[in-house]
Amino acid sequence: MTQPIQILVVEDEMIIAANISMQLTEMGYEVSGIIPRGEDAISHIKNNLPDIVLIDIQLKGELDGIETAQKMQEFHNNLAIIYLTANADEANFNRAKLTRPYAFISKPFKKLDLQRSIELTIHQLKSNITTPSNDSKNGASSYILKDCLFVRHRETMVKLDIKDIRYIQAERNYCRIFSNEKEYLIVTTLKDMDEKLPQKHFLRIHRSYIINLSQIDEIGGTHVVISRKAIPMTKGMRTELLTRLQTI
Repeated sequence: MTQPIQILVVEDEMIIAANISMQLTEMGYEVSGIIPRGEDAISHIKNNLPDIVLIDIQLKGELDGIETAQKMQEFHNNLAIIYLTANADEANFNRAKLTRPYAFISKPFKKLDLQRSIELTIHQLKSNITTPSNDSKNGASSYILKDCLFVRHRETMVKLDIKDIRYIQAERNYCRIFSNEKEYLIVTTLKDMDEKLPQKHFLRIHRSYIINLSQIDEIGGTHVVISRKAIPMTKGMRTELLTRLQTI
């Protein structure tokens, strides 16, 4: 059974937020949360990653919608953002463009505006994922050897040295591999990758992330930093991480 698209609504006008949530539910989408403040939305996505974030540019609080989106993308740089705005001035528009949003919806908006923006965003998200070939459907989207990984890239299998992998991020039934040179999207689950990768070098520190221990730059209380990317870490994993680092 196909899982419904999950959409997080970040909107500080609760009547508007409730109306949006109702409309999204009627369209068949799943609202993963309704959050009024940017700071709380950032905390939410660390453990509840949605497919799409629908966010008002003019949020109350320390962070506006654009700043919130920027910080969200530090945890998930391909997060699909759709902005809601009642004031699409040039300055805000130019700031918002830097976060590569999938759409803008001007307030007040009609249900059809919302529906089409969501549908176009989903279409773009699907277009960004290469359709698996017959081989990849049969489990040949990647091969892991002792010191290297072969991943399917377009129509060929590309060799990737394991030591060059920075981290791996789950995207539903896909995994995005971030290496020192480029990114690869492969058709496999993070659980499958975790079982196949050499445990000496890799550790799953979050339900959505596996990291290469040798690539860590900083260790915080609830995250690690690899190449200026803050990666969330599940509570309790810090002790295991420090123990594993002593054995490398």
